[in-house]
Amino acid sequence: MSDPWDLVVVGAGPAGSATALGALTAAPRLRVLLLDRADFPRDKACGDGVAPDVTDVLAVLGLPGLLDDWAPLRRLELSHGERRVSRPMRRPVRVVPRTVLDHRLLQAAVAAGARWERRRVRSVRVSRDGVVVDDELSARVVVGADGAYSVVRRAAGLPAVTRRAIALRGYVATPPQWTGKQVIAFDQRHAQAYAWCFDRGDGLANVGYGAFGTDGLTRATLLERLGELLPGAEDGDDWRGHHLPLSSWRWAQPGGRLLLAGDAAGLINPMTGEGLHYAVASGALAGRAAAAAVAAHRPGTAGARHRRAVRALLGRHLRHTATAARLSVLPAVLTAGIAAADRDQSVFDDLVDLGLGQGRLTRRTLSALSRALIVP
Repeated sequence: MSDPWDLVVVGAGPAGSATALGALTAAPRLRVLLLDRADFPRDKACGDGVAPDVTDVLAVLGLPGLLDDWAPLRRLELSHGERRVSRPMRRPVRVVPRTVLDHRLLQAAVAAGARWERRRVRSVRVSRDGVVVDDELSARVVVGADGAYSVVRRAAGLPAVTRRAIALRGYVATPPQWTGKQVIAFDQRHAQAYAWCFDRGDGLANVGYGAFGTDGLTRATLLERLGELLPGAEDGDDWRGHHLPLSSWRWAQPGGRLLLAGDAAGLINPMTGEGLHYAVASGALAGRAAAAAVAAHRPGTAGARHRRAVRALLGRHLRHTATAARLSVLPAVLTAGIAAADRDQSVFDDLVDLGLGQGRLTRRTLSALSRALIVP
């Protein structure tokens, strides 16, 4: 077996590429290998919304203008039945197809010094001296950024994330009423489900329907609900489905040489299903933790370093999103949230930060929700 890599990253999506970039910005001479079963560019089912918190992380990784050629969206519209709010967001969102975003991130990681190979990883084993991948490659540290059914997660001894959502995504020519907006219509017939339409700014819109819990939800059902909530959105094409492992406040990262990032870590916002920010943020932290552990000649400390870093960044936020997700199951709370956001731009901003970034349930928002529940 050849000399070990300092870091092997399994999965080259946003979490994996951010891992490589995080490691190489911390230690440019680190030997980093990126593996993925797919060729790039490749598509992924996603709402394609790139929140400002994502671009903040990319700027720290040396990519401040990576997505500047995609149009910024400044307005978000939320509805639940007859209740509706439409307001400008404090900072704009860009809607960028994953074929574009993921390929650019991978190219940036390679340009920074990572090596990229196409490989379907089938086994990961921790040995006395390091980590063995597919009985062929050795590494001092391995990061699993390999999605909801992560091979690395299983090797780390963690159970699969049981709380999941399902989403179906397509593209449709942007109708005039949805131009320049992100539109989310919550489903009154199903708790914790919604349809969306996000204008890409190039004549097409990303449309879809997502629901927390997957029992009995077929593609036909998802399309039907999408069409009822956003008529015309179901006429799109290029449909793709995806399962999402949802976060909880009990996020876990074992100690040792195996680290997890993004979907593999079970990091998906349980209130909105958004995962890009968690992916790039946890990936960047995983890369830095791996680099620090290797530099200290103590690669076995990488897991503990990563756990501390993620909890410091997202710990309170994850507890707040878990609470918000439980509350939003109640239709009255969801309606009250929309009403409170309609009355107060600051509350609207707080809820957007909670759903798309790393915000928290502020005292201001909780007070506004209470008032909206008492006085509809």
